[in-house]
Amino acid sequence: MNKAVFFDRDGVINNDSGYYYVSDPNDFELNTGVVELLQWLKQEGYLLIIISNQGGISRGVCTIHDVDKVHEKMASLLKAHKLFFDEIYYCPHHPENERCICRKPDTVLIEKAISRFSVNVKESFFIGDRDTDIEAGQKVGLAGIKTEANQDLRLVIPKIRELLRIS
Repeated sequence: MNKAVFFDRDGVINNDSGYYYVSDPNDFELNTGVVELLQWLKQEGYLLIIISNQGGISRGVCTIHDVDKVHEKMASLLKAHKLFFDEIYYCPHHPENERCICRKPDTVLIEKAISRFSVNVKESFFIGDRDTDIEAGQKVGLAGIKTEANQDLRLVIPKIRELLRIS
């Protein structure tokens, strides 16, 4: 079984200050400390997986193509540091337009990743900046680490170390 860290995207991996939806690659910038955290997690043997709500697609603010272009920009920035996400899952729905079971705090995308990558939830975490992120992770047995939006992610490392001592 593998251990994994699940991440929300906007506000955690990338800075979303001033944006309701980050849908233009030119607006995408990594938050401080992302590279260092991801390097440490990879060194510790974790898979890295994004689980993100991208309701702007449903609302017509952006397209799947736009979101894919943002992910390409993210991959390019991380590749410069020899880093990558093992997978990116996102929900394109918005509750104003339709109901779904993939939008956090529902868990279908997390369950899909757990199954596909044989993730041991007891050794894994969900890092997010919203209660819905933490709730989604907890529903499937993942420990949750809540961050402030756009905070320096190096501050998460001691929290993970503390969780590892407890479990």
